[in-house]
Amino acid sequence: MEPLAGDASFRRYFRVYSNDRQAVLMDAPPPHEDPRPFIAVAEWLGSIGLTAPQILARDLERGLLLIADLGDDRFKERIDFEPDRERELYEAATDLLVHLHGHQPMDGLPKHGLEQWLDEVMLFADWYAPAVGLELDPVAWRVAWEDALRPVAEDGLGPVTVLRDFHAENVMLVSGREGIAKLGLLDFQDALAGHPAYDLASVLEDARRDVAPELERAMLDRYKLAAGQGDAFERAYWALAAQRNTRILGVFVRLWKRDGKPHYRAFQPRMWGLLERDLAQLGLERLRAYFDVAVPSHARAEAWKEWA
Repeated sequence: MEPLAGDASFRRYFRVYSNDRQAVLMDAPPPHEDPRPFIAVAEWLGSIGLTAPQILARDLERGLLLIADLGDDRFKERIDFEPDRERELYEAATDLLVHLHGHQPMDGLPKHGLEQWLDEVMLFADWYAPAVGLELDPVAWRVAWEDALRPVAEDGLGPVTVLRDFHAENVMLVSGREGIAKLGLLDFQDALAGHPAYDLASVLEDARRDVAPELERAMLDRYKLAAGQGDAFERAYWALAAQRNTRILGVFVRLWKRDGKPHYRAFQPRMWGLLERDLAQLGLERLRAYFDVAVPSHARAEAWKEWA
């Protein structure tokens, strides 16, 4: 056995060798983790023609899964090594979402709608604001976000299966497969039934790597054309990108303060760059004006420069 890189949860991963065979052991220790959602989503993704790890063996009482090994060729590092392939790979990721959203959402998924979006942005008020010396009025904060997000909740798009953590570090390039099946999916156990714009914003506004605005624009247009979407989807994209990036700013502080993972502070300047780009879009003028008053510039990216 040899350890593999973990994630922001209690889960641990090991590569297991037996003669000429290998697999991955997921340790998802109860009561902190429950591997059953991972199993259900993995099997469903496979049923619609997408690539997720096959479940080889399970011990649910101990939270152990033996899963197929998708290899080491990760999306992020492949682009770092072959930057000329960046557009090709993001096109494949965008096309994967078009395919995923062409299916009815998986049965039994929790809802990801207005109430959940509003609860998630409270992580910023509860964790981020105190860390930079701010005290936000929770009622005014929630009202400002509801004003921005209610039109998205009522636009009639979706629900679809939302993988929720679809980004360059959770996608593997699987040898011997072509098209969207070449993209192996990881870290989807928190899948939800929600808006189709959410995962596109997740992969194009990546907390861990820079995606040029020009490439983001091209992939947003590619998705809209392929999925037959228009202005409502565009508005939803920027609003949910802003919501997601605001949530992540709070999550990264919580990972630092509560879970003892201070390296997440280094991502905060990038998160602010993304959020400010989102807030500059049409339809978010009132939310931007609220941010300008409630979160001054010294409490944004500037507050994290020493860790960047």
